[in-house]
Amino acid sequence: MNLIDPFAEIDCLKSRLGTLCPLPEYTVRTLHEQQILGWIYHSNAIEGNTLTEKETNVVLEGVTIGGKPLREHFEVINYKKAINYVEALVHAKALLSELHIKSIHHFILKNIDDRNAGQYRHENIVVAGAEHVPPHFLNVPEAMASLIEKYGAEEHLHPVECAARLHADFIGIHPFVDGNGHTARLLMNFELIRRGFLPAIIPVWQRLEYYDALDTAHTCGEYTLFIELVAGLEQTALARYLRIIQGSPN
Repeated sequence: MNLIDPFAEIDCLKSRLGTLCPLPEYTVRTLHEQQILGWIYHSNAIEGNTLTEKETNVVLEGVTIGGKPLREHFEVINYKKAINYVEALVHAKALLSELHIKSIHHFILKNIDDRNAGQYRHENIVVAGAEHVPPHFLNVPEAMASLIEKYGAEEHLHPVECAARLHADFIGIHPFVDGNGHTARLLMNFELIRRGFLPAIIPVWQRLEYYDALDTAHTCGEYTLFIELVAGLEQTALARYLRIIQGSPN
């Protein structure tokens, strides 16, 4: 796998951003708010939520959108709370654990499916459109323990690769009956943020590419496509952040 060039460019952009510190406070705050909005909107849209980005922002402000299902409103509110929790873990320099993963998932399904929120599945499932079949539900606890162990052993990898692998491996297990995609993207960005990078937001228009890359990782053990996808998104995010901070019109 040859990811030297994309990682080198990402590291260069991150280094350039570091030379600009301290960053303008208001600009950073508004950029962060915009990132969070995009993160919530795209993650929900990938899963079928029909709220537009503007409607998502309105829901975050506490307004109900007429004609839209209550579940879609909770998906916005819950995801914001889950992001807050992830950012709090980063701030506390917490090491990722199964308890943290269950807590993230609990935020995701709160008021949507309280019975299964934060609970590993007790039934077998199939993933629509995917060739990969997740492990038997009786093997989920062991698989999740192995996930945490493997994640700890991959600390030496580039943060973008480590984050992408964590996402892919988690989805391969599919430990919950619902909310796995949401949780996986939160875990990926937990790893990126704690290592000093920006969240990688997978846009809804790349949903098919995203799913195909994940299925390739699960069925062939080949992570390259997914890592390259995440690396490209991270590079784009850093470049955009720099352009805005530096006031470049291009």
